[in-house]
Amino acid sequence: MESEPRQVAAKGREPPRAWQRMLSGRRLDLLNPAFTDIEIADIAHGLARVARWNGQTHGEHAFSVAQHSVLVEDLCASMQPDWGPSQRLMALLHDAPEYVVGDMISPFKAALGLDYRAFEERLAAAIHVRFGLPATTPAAVKAQIKKADRYSAYLEATQLAQFSQTEARGFFAEPPARLRRTLEPLAPSEAQAAFLARFAALQA
Repeated sequence: MESEPRQVAAKGREPPRAWQRMLSGRRLDLLNPAFTDIEIADIAHGLARVARWNGQTHGEHAFSVAQHSVLVEDLCASMQPDWGPSQRLMALLHDAPEYVVGDMISPFKAALGLDYRAFEERLAAAIHVRFGLPATTPAAVKAQIKKADRYSAYLEATQLAQFSQTEARGFFAEPPARLRRTLEPLAPSEAQAAFLARFAALQA
């Protein structure tokens, strides 16, 4: 009989907290994100403090997801000069959910399975709606962003993450000469400012 009060107490517990308080003051429900609780300042702040390659890169600062996002948007602009601001904004925001979930390396995402991807996709959809974009990135646009993402990964891997060119070619995609960029990791405040500047220019 003594076990019954314990069972009642367990049933009466509040469910685990599934929201995060942002610096803007917004409270983002991670399981059911509302576009009204998403602010670009929170995204930029978070992405500038999330390290690519789990921080295993050369330089005084980590190469942040914010800086990576600006690089991918720049590559897309060179690859697709006919793209308008909406497509380029999708490129800039392609990793935006990572301001909440962090930058998990691809092998770990695969190990976690589809539930993680579904969660990430719900958050991405809310972010898109918040900034006037289609909830789902059109397939043709997504393919080009993915291509630029692989080019970016090659540049980051060979310049910052200790990959040989031969090794990087096996995992990513070597960009053509016109898309080569020299990378220098920025301080979080600088990466955040660069991301916000690109967002403002595309919104304008």
